[in-house]
Amino acid sequence: MAESVELPSRLAILPFKNKVLLPGGIIRIRCTSPSSVKLVEQELWQREEKGLIGVLPVRDAAEAASVAPTPMLSSSGVATDSGERTPKIPLATSDSNKLDGKNQQELIQWHTRGVAARALHLSRGVEKPSGRVTYVVVLEGLCRFSVQELSVRGTYHTARVSRLEMTKAEIEHAEQDPDLISLSRQFKATAMELISVLEQKQKTVGRTKELLDIVPVHRLADIFVASFDISFEEQLSMLDSVDLKVRLSKATEVVDRHLQSIRVAEKITQKVEGQLSKSQKEFLLRQQMRAIKEELGDNDDDEDDVVALERKMQSAGMPPNVWKHAQRELRRLKKMQPQQPGYSSSRVYLELLADLPWEKSSEEHELDLKAAKERLDNDHYGLVKVKQRIIEYLAVRKLKPDARGPVLCFVGPPGVGKTSLASSIAAALNRKFVRISLGGVKDEADIRGHRRTYIGSMPGRLVEGLKRVSVNNPVMLLDEIDKTGSDIRGDPASALLEVLDPEQNKSFNDHYLNVPFDLSKVIFVATANRIQPIPPPLLDRMEVIELPGYTPDEKLKIAMEHLIPRVLDQHGLNSEFLQIPEDMVKLVIQRYTREAGVRNLERNLAALARAAAVRVAEQEKVVSLSKDVQQLATPMLDTRLADGAEVEMEVIPMSNREITNALRNTSALVVDEAMLEKILGPPRYDDKETEERVTTPGVSIGLVWTTFGGEVQFVEATSTVGKGDLHLTGQLGDVIKESAQIALTWVRARATDLKFMAASNLMEGRDIHIHFPAGAVPKDGPSAGVTLVTSLVSLFSQKRVRADTAMTGEMTLRGLVLPVGGIKDKILAAHRYGIKRVILPERNLKDLVEVPAPVLASLEILLAKRVEDVLEQAFEGGCPWRHRAKL
Repeated sequence: MAESVELPSRLAILPFKNKVLLPGGIIRIRCTSPSSVKLVEQELWQREEKGLIGVLPVRDAAEAASVAPTPMLSSSGVATDSGERTPKIPLATSDSNKLDGKNQQELIQWHTRGVAARALHLSRGVEKPSGRVTYVVVLEGLCRFSVQELSVRGTYHTARVSRLEMTKAEIEHAEQDPDLISLSRQFKATAMELISVLEQKQKTVGRTKELLDIVPVHRLADIFVASFDISFEEQLSMLDSVDLKVRLSKATEVVDRHLQSIRVAEKITQKVEGQLSKSQKEFLLRQQMRAIKEELGDNDDDEDDVVALERKMQSAGMPPNVWKHAQRELRRLKKMQPQQPGYSSSRVYLELLADLPWEKSSEEHELDLKAAKERLDNDHYGLVKVKQRIIEYLAVRKLKPDARGPVLCFVGPPGVGKTSLASSIAAALNRKFVRISLGGVKDEADIRGHRRTYIGSMPGRLVEGLKRVSVNNPVMLLDEIDKTGSDIRGDPASALLEVLDPEQNKSFNDHYLNVPFDLSKVIFVATANRIQPIPPPLLDRMEVIELPGYTPDEKLKIAMEHLIPRVLDQHGLNSEFLQIPEDMVKLVIQRYTREAGVRNLERNLAALARAAAVRVAEQEKVVSLSKDVQQLATPMLDTRLADGAEVEMEVIPMSNREITNALRNTSALVVDEAMLEKILGPPRYDDKETEERVTTPGVSIGLVWTTFGGEVQFVEATSTVGKGDLHLTGQLGDVIKESAQIALTWVRARATDLKFMAASNLMEGRDIHIHFPAGAVPKDGPSAGVTLVTSLVSLFSQKRVRADTAMTGEMTLRGLVLPVGGIKDKILAAHRYGIKRVILPERNLKDLVEVPAPVLASLEILLAKRVEDVLEQAFEGGCPWRHRAKL
């Protein structure tokens, strides 16, 4: 009896992907687990004689025996245990048994019959960067055996087996059986037909044809069947077939079935031959490449992308209805190939579903109203009413966090702090802030998204914003909501109706998502320059908070406390390099900026900072040497260098602080009036502008409202020889043209009462031309009615209008003065231009509450109920040439 060769029980990993090793067959085993790799290195890697091992088929139904025992067989077919006493494990009739390992009990379901195998080859794979090594063992099946008894010794398993193969005499006797001869011929004929079919595709089947003549009959069946892909149960059936007749019958059936499948496949291939697209060919090549890498052991065990996407979707916290929809899309994606056209779009869609914050919210701390008020005061000067409304809004949120508060809409000219107010609200609530710019948006899909049927479809801006901040309760700013347009692609403003309605936005349906998303936790804040362009239904869903322009005093405070420190910091300066006195800031405000906001003021201050930065950067400062180092005279240094002598020099390192202090020793640049004109140019505005322009009859001063705040508008009227026509210039809209026609009609009707010359036929032989200067700026609105009347009365009466008086108001044909909007902005504009008297409609008295008290104290507010009241205040000494008009 030859000495038994014991191999570790965990070396062979069965069931070899549902394959059974048969006598004459060859199988390759990949050892990847750390324990199996270690055992291979200890038992096989250093041995020249590989010996025999027993391969015992294991059923994988319970998946408990991921590592199966391998009985150690001697050359006689009986395992030995080297004299050690080991526990005996009898085999159960149900082909299963329980084995106790090291403090671990494993349920192993195995077959009672196996195949003795010989290790032909052992190769070591390339070591991975992680240090993992893969071994490949090639086994050759020799003969069948039956397990009688199993033994356990540590991590090894030994077995007592009995050989099942026929003896040589029995084989010679069986070969004379007529039935076996008939079965053998039938098997060879079927196998030969199969080989003939395969010869057309494979050039290596010539050897297989020789096997039919060389290999004995009892080996043919096992060798042929081992090369086919059959089920695990069929493989076990072949292993159990000890009788040659039964084995040949089953082998003939397997070969015939494989032959028929090849013929059917050939028919299908012939039909679709030449119709494979480029993507299908690439897919086939990729599949082959993947199989090759698997065989070479080059595949990493990294997680598949689709599996990672599925895990990400599971952790996204989607609602049940959305999760069902996502699962359907995921199943569809798994059935698709990466080369298919719709694969990438489906994957991007699922990634969006996984990235959206379905349940993730910002963690809100307890709201501190005092701290919020301090933050608003630090970030914004003035705006008392606006900040008070924001504090009220935050107080309600503190008492009822889930309250569906109104959508605040900040309306005002540019540069007054609308966007920064929304950012302050987000900071006070400790929520993330996302800004959605709606300026120029004309496509409804920008709000609702594109349908996925379109090429290049994408979600709407709201969904993209939520994905960007990764929370479902941010403060979302809808910026420039008044600048959305509409065309054939839809109306974005109408799409916003669902977004801003608290009763509808909890199930907002983006066309790209095609599933409802809850927007009720989002705090929406909107900004606009004007109210008029906003559709009434959308405006009804928002609470309008107007932010008028700043007064000169407020601009001064903002510049000194906020703008100058920020500008100096942005340009790498401080007060030791540049100083802008308060008087110079006043001059900048009066002469260079008359806007409602402070954006241009900041630009002018930045221009001063740039000029100072150039001066500091170009400045050369000689740093004095240390007292311990003597300065070398230049002539002596030149002489030594000319003689070629070596000069010893000492490098004195200087820190940044020393260099900075050296620069600080220079005198700071103080801005004066001459420097202002040198850097900013000549003054753009002059306090005497109104006096100079209202020097002739026919010119009056009006107050208008624009998107940039209130403005002063001059109206000029003159008469020429003509046919009695009215000419209007200055890019005027229809409303203001109608106001001019109404004003002329009223003046002509009251010509006699006003005692004009040629009152009977005021327009005979002459034309009237009315012009609004700044002709490149479009103008429209009804508030210029009283200004037009005043200009015409001044023209016909040849009396000049007071240069210190401005007016606004809409007039009717009966001479009534109607109220207009934007009173605060208009009064602030008059204050900036140095106007002392303002004529307002009497019904606008209530709007004076919003005007700052210092501005009201510097102006004389005159109220007018009728046009006659306006004329009484517009001319010096009143209007004595008119009679009392009676309707």
